[in-house]
Order: sequence, then structure tokens, then C-alpha cells
Amino acid sequence: MISSNIAKRYARAFFEIVGEEKRYEEYYGELVRFSDVLRENKSLGEFLANPIFAQSDKKAVVESILEKISVSTLTANFLKLLVDKRRIDILSDIEGCYRELMDDALKKVRVTVKTAFPLTGELSNRLQTGLEGLTGRTVEMTVLEDSALLGGIVVRVGDTLYDGSIRTQLNNIRNLLGEEL
Repeated sequence: MISSNIAKRYARAFFEIVGEEKRYEEYYGELVRFSDVLRENKSLGEFLANPIFAQSDKKAVVESILEKISVSTLTANFLKLLVDKRRIDILSDIEGCYRELMDDALKKVRVTVKTAFPLTGELSNRLQTGLEGLTGRTVEMTVLEDSALLGGIVVRVGDTLYDGSIRTQLNNIRNLLGEEL
């Protein structure tokens, strides 16, 4: 809980600075690139999070990584600040909070769709259009196949779940019949 509040503060601060240029997605991409390096190399993440090692050593390592992945000066300075303040270990939380702020500013919503079978291009487009009408925002849709569904569709929009799967419908019928008996 505490680290999540701290992550929100850092994300909001970075977001407000970035807001001057209105290049939210570009800076988000840079955060993700650095975060990916940490996710792919567990020992690097452990090194940066470990208080035993000197901050100067950590900063030198981060600077060498930043040169290789080529990020803006603004993002580089933000990441160095996280190292200085010993907050680099919550970068993935900061990244998530920043994404929420960015999506809100750009009037975008991320949607996860689970289906039993692959969606055709036309059906996917119709679903996306319907979801954009429902949410009033631009939809970034991720479609996942889940053979356990039997049929139907499950859509997650933020914290809201729309479950139109056959399994859920069968369970609802079973519950109704159980109440009748």
C-alpha cells in the first residue's frame, strides 16, 4: 500500500513534467524499455534494489544501460532520480501508475477479451466499435484465447467484467434450477 502511494506520486510527478511536451506515449515507451531490461535481468534488478551496493555504482550501471537503450534526457534524469532516492525497485509500479494517468489523459481504455475461439477481423472490429461506444474512449483491445470457456466471450474493461461465457450462463441456470427445487 505504501509503495503504491509512493509509486503514484513519482508517476504523477513524471507525468506532469512530461505533460508540458504532450508526448506521453513516447516517454511511457522509454520507461517500458528500461523496465523490460530490469525484468529480463533479475540480477540487475536485485543489484539496483540492494542497499549494500554504493549509490554511485548503481548510478554508473544505470547510466551505461541508458546509453545503450537511448532514452531522452528527461527519462534518464527521472530514472537516475529513482536510483538516488532508492526507489528504482518500484519502477514497474510507477510504470503502471503512469500508464493509467496517460490513458486517462488520452481518453484511452485497455480492454482484455477472452474467447474460446479466434475472432475474425470483422467481429473484432465490431466488438472494438461497440466497446468504444460503451466506454466513450478509444479502446486498445487485447484478445486472448481460452479453451476453458467452451464458448461465448469475457470482456474486462478496467475493473468491470462482462461475462458472456457459456460456462457462466450454465452456472447461472444451475443456480436457478437449484433454487427452484
